[in-house]
Order: sequence, then structure tokens, then C-alpha cells
Amino acid sequence: MPQARVLASTAAAVLLTACASMTAKEPMSFFVSSTGSGKGADLGGLAGADALCQKLAAAAGAGNKTWRAYLSVPGVRATPANPQAVPTVNARDRIGTGPWYNAKGELIARDLTHLHDGNNLSKATALDERGNTIKGSGDASPIEHDILTGSRSDGTAFSPSTDTTCKAWTSSGEGSAVVGHHDRTGLVNEPWAKSWNFSHQSAGCSQDALVRTGGSGRLYCFAAD
Repeated sequence: MPQARVLASTAAAVLLTACASMTAKEPMSFFVSSTGSGKGADLGGLAGADALCQKLAAAAGAGNKTWRAYLSVPGVRATPANPQAVPTVNARDRIGTGPWYNAKGELIARDLTHLHDGNNLSKATALDERGNTIKGSGDASPIEHDILTGSRSDGTAFSPSTDTTCKAWTSSGEGSAVVGHHDRTGLVNEPWAKSWNFSHQSAGCSQDALVRTGGSGRLYCFAAD
């Protein structure tokens, strides 16, 4: 009888361990922001964009991590007329090394290489900080699949010859910004329409221009630690 009780107790412990492992999930380390700045692509620069990611993460119970916006900024060389050089900032260099998981604990990418080649981003997994899906192609207008990045497909900045970041994320007027499609789809069956971080440029930098292009000023936010 004692042996039977020991066996039953052991079996119960094994079952509880198995159930715990099945229900456990990885903590969130990636999300698409549920809102933008409200001022189009004027995010208050990189610092303002990071602060938005941090604020939204904290409201969702994940404020114990350091959050960074996936945004690039082209550098500017010093010249006699403008002696103050501006360093290039690559989005891929701002977000840590991974792995990254969404609000449901689903793997987005193992590391930087996987993120930029073969990641698991899609409309079903590119969720906001509360685990909500975001309207994409095929949903009722206005769709919001344009996510601000200012980046090439490998996560690096463009040259400063063309404005691809709405004046380093400080303009809600003149300029333009490169965006990606969180749902990996578009109006035509072209590779650029399937890119999560490098699909096309926005119609402008104002909130209205972003909406007309197919977005609302949302960002990709990653836990950098």
C-alpha cells in the first residue's frame, strides 16, 4: 500500500510538471505599438520613440525591460558649413540580440540574423502590447499595416540624400518615411509588399499622410535586454 501511494504521488508530480511546462510561456519582448505619437512621424526623435515603447510596455506589465523602437536614422558628415556631424543609427543595432517573443509568448525571431531573414512575423503574430491584432490588407478601411522603420531590409539606415525618416523622426510636415508591412502583404504580389520593415515610403509625415498611405504612425518595439 505505501508503495502504491508513492507511485501515485510520483505520477501526480510528473503530471503537474508536464502541465506547468505546457502552460508556461515566454515573457513578451516584442510588440507593435498600439498607438503612435499622434503627431504623424514626429516621434520626438529616437528618444521620444523609445519613451513611447517603454510607456506602452509598462502599461502592459512589461516595464521591467529596456524597450527600444526599431528605427534607423541616416548619418550626416561634418562640413565647413555644418561642422556638427550626426552619426548613423541602424535599427538593428538598437534592439539587443534576441530572442524575441510577442504578447502571447510566440517566437518572433531567435536573433538578429533570423529577424532579418526568415522571421515569424505575420498579421497573426505581429501583435500589439496587449496581444491584439492590427488591421491589415483585406480588413475594413482604414488599414494600419504601415509600420514606421526608416530602414533597409537588413535593418540599416539609408543614405541622407533622400529623407526616409521624416527628418530623423521630428517632422509632422515635410518629408517622408520608409515603412514596412506588419501583415507581409499589399495590393500587388511584389516582394516589397511582403517586407515587414522595407515596403515603401509614406505620402508624407503628417498623421493624415500616414493614414492615407496605409498606416497610423505605429512602431515596432523590442526589448533590448
